[in-house]
Amino acid sequence: MVRDRVRRLPDPDARDFLLENIIEEESGTKHVDLLIRFGEACGVSRADVEGTRQLPSTRALTAWCYEMSRKPFHVAAAGLLVGLESQVPGIYKRNLPPLRTHYGFNDHEVEFFAIHIEADEVHGERGYQIVERHSPTSEKQAEAAEAVREATEMRWQYMTGLHRAFVLKEDA
Repeated sequence: MVRDRVRRLPDPDARDFLLENIIEEESGTKHVDLLIRFGEACGVSRADVEGTRQLPSTRALTAWCYEMSRKPFHVAAAGLLVGLESQVPGIYKRNLPPLRTHYGFNDHEVEFFAIHIEADEVHGERGYQIVERHSPTSEKQAEAAEAVREATEMRWQYMTGLHRAFVLKEDA
């Protein structure tokens, strides 16, 4: 299904970019495995990570991403690439140093975050270029801007959910 959707993308650059992104995420050590490695370094087993019920805010973000992927291309690209992916470097640049210095994680344990700082800077920039190319009218630009605003709100809700569950220890 993903392959068919990628094949129907409106331009070769966007198609190549998304295929490169999928290959990067899934080849070699998969990025999800790097995140599970961090979880294990925190004392949580792979089985616990994979078997734990998602927080409502995580489920909401996942559902929003799925919904966004079915929108017109310029809207989906704006929400997913610009709105979500381009936020990652700024977030991880602030979070990674204390993970090392304050909490004592080593480079191997926090590799997921380090990889995404560099990769998502590139992905975010290419995302901006793709959205700009596919939003030539003021109407499409407004739709793209709304998708970015929604993505920012969804990221905020997701992060708030994590904070409430794991810092404030509120029941989900």
